[in-house]
Amino acid sequence: MEAIRHHTGKVYPLNRTNVDTDQIIPKQFLKRIERKGFGQFLFYNWRFHQDGSKKDSFNLHNDKYIGASILVAGDNFGCGSSREHAPWAIEDYGFKVIIASSFADIFYNNCVKNGILPIQLPAEQVEHIMQQAEQTTYQLHVDLATQRLYDDDDWRISFEVNDYHKQMLMNGWDEIAVTLTYEDKITSYENQTLGV
Repeated sequence: MEAIRHHTGKVYPLNRTNVDTDQIIPKQFLKRIERKGFGQFLFYNWRFHQDGSKKDSFNLHNDKYIGASILVAGDNFGCGSSREHAPWAIEDYGFKVIIASSFADIFYNNCVKNGILPIQLPAEQVEHIMQQAEQTTYQLHVDLATQRLYDDDDWRISFEVNDYHKQMLMNGWDEIAVTLTYEDKITSYENQTLGV
């Protein structure tokens, strides 16, 4: 998993609330067993017609959002079923950071486990970012070490993240990697238990 310490990226505004995991990655695309390849199906029912042609009305197709790596969305992002495919699709599409005023708990944790930084901000700050990204090509800088978010002008804000999640993201660890940091102690315990 790629570590996140400092990230600079273009912002894509998804001005919708209660975006559930079936809207993020519809159920018909959950047939793969590997984590890669889901990005092409991200927000599929909003992005494409039934025949697979693009819906011009969905602004992710807008040229100014090509290559965006920071997603800003409305309240209760990632609600619905607990499918881990949702953060897989978001990460595979290229988003590294998600900003919202609230997240579904399971989705939030699944993001961290898959190397995506979810940032929860007050609604008025989310609205500010949303407006900037809708009006122009907007870039943000995310400094996880200092827990600061800022733009190229004078706007800046601090955000909260618990220490465990922060360490996972800054080191590029999933839960297996965290367990392996205790490998010496695990080996010692096994040796004592087995009488080696």
